[in-house]
Amino acid sequence: MKTVVLTFLLLCVPISLGLRYLVGAPSVWIFIAAVMAVAVLAEWIRRATEQLAERVGPAIGGLLTVSFGSIAELVLALFVLASGETAVVQAQITGSIIGTSLFGLGLAIVIGGATRERQSFNYKRAGLLSTLLILVVIAMLLPAVFNYTGQIAGQGRELRVTDEELSVSVSAVLLLLYVANLIYTLVTHRDVFSAERSLGKAHWSLLRSLAVIIAATVAIAFEAELVSGSLTETAAKLQLSPLFLGVIVLGLVGTIADLFAAAWFAHKDKMGLVLNICVGSAIQVALVVAPLLVIISWFMDHPLSLVFSNPLYLFAIAGTALIVNAIARDGETTWFEGLLLLGVYVLFGLSFFFTGPA
Repeated sequence: MKTVVLTFLLLCVPISLGLRYLVGAPSVWIFIAAVMAVAVLAEWIRRATEQLAERVGPAIGGLLTVSFGSIAELVLALFVLASGETAVVQAQITGSIIGTSLFGLGLAIVIGGATRERQSFNYKRAGLLSTLLILVVIAMLLPAVFNYTGQIAGQGRELRVTDEELSVSVSAVLLLLYVANLIYTLVTHRDVFSAERSLGKAHWSLLRSLAVIIAATVAIAFEAELVSGSLTETAAKLQLSPLFLGVIVLGLVGTIADLFAAAWFAHKDKMGLVLNICVGSAIQVALVVAPLLVIISWFMDHPLSLVFSNPLYLFAIAGTALIVNAIARDGETTWFEGLLLLGVYVLFGLSFFFTGPA
């Protein structure tokens, strides 16, 4: 039944292209259709990657999950970046991190805890994830603190590196740390985490899985162009800030499939997988997607810096890391903790809505 629904929702792809190139519809409708198409295509990539991972084993499967898990977010951000909206890309990065860690995890905990007094999970894996989130905060605060220090000291011209150069250096370190994390979880300590990665038996052939990943990625590229091209006009029509759309809409669209999967696993009382999906997705954005965007942007006309244009982004990321660390520390959750996460996400959403452009 689920496959039938997902197949039907693929109609969003030709509909969005038709609205843009045949009908010439208003930007709002193009934006909505394209965003829905990206979300559906991201789910197909997730399913294909999951099937591929089950066929090639946990070690290579884990590497494939990392490689393709955030491809929708990366492609979407690259097209937005190519259109010159660097601040929106920073908003999207922030939205992905807080969306999966607060909204996704909070919703899953509420659903799983609705019929249970409490749910438990592997505290070792949760401890690693929360530690990596704290690392994310430190790494993303560093370029902003560097920039601020230079400004208040009046030494902007005396600093040895620019914001962009520091961002590239930080990005390189983050990528190396993520590679080390892969070695830790997939090679040296695979026995600790292997049970949490087993999702079931593969039903797709290797060729079908690869074909779906490639086709969906190409389609996402077309849809991402539609999203980036209609973003500014859509924000103006809806009287919203492009940054708000970046945080709330673009930040969630690439991971919406993971959020539904997390809710399903929480309902089945598999909280270890829920933590892996939600917090792991946020870490993937911070340690893989954001650094790659910074490095790739050096070869584009719009270099991306990790000096975020809005300090609220850094506060949101830092607050998210601290909250998740507190909840994951004891190895169990209750529905009220999930409600707290959702409440904090709503508060951040209201803050971004009222602050407007940075």
